[in-house]
Amino acid sequence: MSPAPIRGYAATPHGRMHYAELGEGPAVLLLHQTPRSSDEFREVQPLLAEGRRVIAMDMRGFGLSAPLPAPQTIEAIAEGAYGLLDALGVERATVLGHHTGGAVAIEMAAAAPQRVEALILSSAPWTDAAYRESHAGGPGVDEAGTAEDGSHLTKLWALRQPYYPAGRPDLLDRFIRDALAPGVDPAEGHRACARYVMEDRIGLVTAPVLLIGASEDPFALPDVDRLRKNLTNAVRVKTAVIEGGTIPLMEQKADEVAAATLQFLGDLA
Repeated sequence: MSPAPIRGYAATPHGRMHYAELGEGPAVLLLHQTPRSSDEFREVQPLLAEGRRVIAMDMRGFGLSAPLPAPQTIEAIAEGAYGLLDALGVERATVLGHHTGGAVAIEMAAAAPQRVEALILSSAPWTDAAYRESHAGGPGVDEAGTAEDGSHLTKLWALRQPYYPAGRPDLLDRFIRDALAPGVDPAEGHRACARYVMEDRIGLVTAPVLLIGASEDPFALPDVDRLRKNLTNAVRVKTAVIEGGTIPLMEQKADEVAAATLQFLGDLA
């Protein structure tokens, strides 16, 4: 049995950030999708922790970390992530981000390139003008106002269920728990992505990048190629598509995610 991560809170200029840490060595920071938490990496974190200090955080505005009032921005979430790294004494890290976490990872690498050893972008969105226009009316997922009869709970479940693997209601249970965390708006992180002008930032990324796609993720898979074409100044860009992968890729295909990540980091070493 793998050892359990050490959990804690770090005081930052942006409020307390909750994190789970496992292993020793070069730092790897894990950034989750909206509206999840560090729990999204429960399966993959121990697979990456041999010889590495792997830190899974609740991003600012999610989980047990400090709240982030609307309108949220990717830039503010990235500032919270750097606040955590500063509090933990981490000067330089590899950053792995999934979905919204991928956008945050891009902003971290753009804002402080000297602090990012490498990027692993899993199902990250390409948030250009067309993306912002298509999301102007709202994210279209995870939007369910609280109803007196509790019907918003089944609505949240139903909105996600078509994009989750069959026979895995446990993964939807974990999503619902994070979506209902105190102070979390399940849709606001999606709106933050729709506010992010990625085309002005992605050219600042110089770190080596691994793009991970999930073959059954209809929203993010087309963006793998778009991101690759726009990572014009990254020293190296590799791509891996995980067959059968869906939106909860970190939980569903942890072994495959870890294998692709470790091979990429091994090649860099």
